[in-house]
Amino acid sequence: MDSFINSSGFFKGNDPEKLAEKFGTPLYVYNEDIIRDRMLRVANVITKYPYRANYSCKTNTNLSILKIALDAGINADAMSEGEMRMLLKAGFTPDRIFYVCNNVSADEMRFAIDNDILTSLDSLDQIRMFGTINRGGRCAVRINPGVGAGHHEKVVTAGKKTKFAIAEADIDEIFKIADEYDLKIVGINQHVGSQFMDPSPFLAAVDNLLRIAMRFKDLEFIDFGGGYGIPYHKLDDEKEYDMEAFSKEFTAKLDDFVLRYGSVPLFKSEPGRYCVAEGGVILGRVHSIKENSGIKYVGTDVGMNVLVRPSMYDSWHDIEIIRDGKVVGRDNAGFEKVTVCGNICESGDVLCKDRELPKVKDNDLICVLDAGAYGYSMCSSYNTRLRPAEVMVCSDGSIKLIRRRETFEDMFAFYEG
Repeated sequence: MDSFINSSGFFKGNDPEKLAEKFGTPLYVYNEDIIRDRMLRVANVITKYPYRANYSCKTNTNLSILKIALDAGINADAMSEGEMRMLLKAGFTPDRIFYVCNNVSADEMRFAIDNDILTSLDSLDQIRMFGTINRGGRCAVRINPGVGAGHHEKVVTAGKKTKFAIAEADIDEIFKIADEYDLKIVGINQHVGSQFMDPSPFLAAVDNLLRIAMRFKDLEFIDFGGGYGIPYHKLDDEKEYDMEAFSKEFTAKLDDFVLRYGSVPLFKSEPGRYCVAEGGVILGRVHSIKENSGIKYVGTDVGMNVLVRPSMYDSWHDIEIIRDGKVVGRDNAGFEKVTVCGNICESGDVLCKDRELPKVKDNDLICVLDAGAYGYSMCSSYNTRLRPAEVMVCSDGSIKLIRRRETFEDMFAFYEG
């Protein structure tokens, strides 16, 4: 692919240079149509049985994006009180929110209970805590299916080396605690990890969870988690996740389960990255180009405070160069091998190493692709730098500011004395 920006019509005729001038850089830019398309895709993974996709909002909690999910008819998962509050503010009713918590306090759990938000519990201790403060309540439990998957060990959330979920060996204890506190377990859920392009591990976990589900009576739902991958190497023509083939295999496994279980619960999934990653980019400015020991460094204002994934996970993000409002094509600029870095005082503040890019000039814009998931939501003010603005390229081509750029006054407001 020569240019994702051009082929997707990402900016819908808007000049990215003018956006950078108006809102400053770095700048998060989202495309409403792409986000809506991906959300509609996950809403239809299963069509034969009752099914609901829950947007895993930790990937991006901007209120405008949450409202797109709401409008697309999908529900949402929350991991914290803050995420629950954001979803409620966006217009989600409590019955459309699923609180999938991990090692939380009784106070946070009580917020979910007081707001009639169903909670998934992922340890025996947390089941006891829930029972103590909500005897006779309804809940779900998170089960470790014994299979993990993901692009990095830090995002694998099932299998033998994970802090998440309850082991299959402890299921009898789940029932014992539930009986002690008169709890009604209405659902079970799992999550194997994030960013898998091969569905085999996920489908193996589906087999395991369906087998385990046979031990639970009268389940209202079974939630299989998310993790569907997106092509981060799209400029090298990496193929998209084959959702159609995946859906067929997934449905076949549900067919067999329904015959054996004797009833049809609601089936759920928890996609996050797939919904928003491709719908977001970062515009940054090149401020410095230099050589050290034979390595050419392109210095930008997209530091690890703005996008931490490359530093934390060694993640790949395609980068396009924009000059005078247009993408610098791969065929007319010549290539050079460069290391693109940010403006943070850390040697690990690197977007990419030894990447072949069109020759870069001072004051060019870089466009970091696939930044809509785990981009802004993991932003920080490290080095006391300001969090960037977020704008939306709307379906009608208009530009909407959906979060203003942080100010130093915002930072100072937290201090006392």
